Amino acid sequence: MANSTSASLKLTVQTTGENSGTWGAFTNSNLLVLEQAIGGYAGIALNATTGATLTFSNGVVSNGKNQVIKLTGTITTNVNVIIPNSIEKTYIVENATSGAYTVTVKTTSGSGFTFGATEKTRAIVYSDGTNVVEVINNTQNLLDIADVANTNGNFIVGDGTNLVAESGATARSSIGLGTGDNVEFEDTQLDSLGVGTAASSTTGEIRATNDVTAFYSSDVALKENIVNIPNPLEALKKLNGVLFDWKKNYIDSRGGEDGYFVRKKDVGVIAQEVEKVLPEAVAQRSNGVKAVKYDRLTCLLIEAVKTLNDKVENLSKEKS
Repeated sequence: MANSTSASLKLTVQTTGENSGTWGAFTNSNLLVLEQAIGGYAGIALNATTGATLTFSNGVVSNGKNQVIKLTGTITTNVNVIIPNSIEKTYIVENATSGAYTVTVKTTSGSGFTFGATEKTRAIVYSDGTNVVEVINNTQNLLDIADVANTNGNFIVGDGTNLVAESGATARSSIGLGTGDNVEFEDTQLDSLGVGTAASSTTGEIRATNDVTAFYSSDVALKENIVNIPNPLEALKKLNGVLFDWKKNYIDSRGGEDGYFVRKKDVGVIAQEVEKVLPEAVAQRSNGVKAVKYDRLTCLLIEAVKTLNDKVENLSKEKS
């Protein structure tokens, strides 16, 4: 019985007892074809007006059997790249041609996948032997997947059924960042963030409806020039804990009073007063408004309490 060929890669299928003394050559040819199919690369220079036709010969390597196809050359009209009929195969195709014309990858008998006239990119395409369809195109960003306009500032989330693009104003119960034990989300900047609630749209603001737990670096190994806060009691006496009303323009800039995150009546300290006695606890934002790092005031209170305790102990000693 004579040799036959496989359906997909046209490998030589040897019959038992055939090819005495030459079976190694057939085997080596098959291995080379497998190498092409798994990791082979072919640069195909297209004819300016007719494109190219890939070959797929029985039992030997052929340019149409490669995994990766890079299309080059200057084209002067829309052209086709013809791949074999009746062969099911996946290709990674790079359109590196010059000229603002389309390149269509297809068989002679079916529909194909077309790179746009200015789409000089890569795509993964699949041929079922008749029609060629796109699997992945690296120009498809997430907004394309969501089938929406490419709007600056949008991002993609799942709404439970589909991928959708949002500006961030729509509340979502969760955003998946990945799976596994070590999921990292690096170098990502958000204008505002809502945890358990909608984001405020105020740049730099985080809102959360439950506890936020954070630990600050404070290891002595990271510090130098360590001294106790001088005259903490005198500094504390210069601060005032005040009740106050936020001005309307500030409330409006944060989305209006909601009775939860934004309230007209509030309690706190005055940043300018704090800055005079503990400037390390005050920062000035880009708009010139001063902000207080309230947690830093704890250090001043610790030292003030210690000073008061020393005074109390001294008084007790004097009375005794």
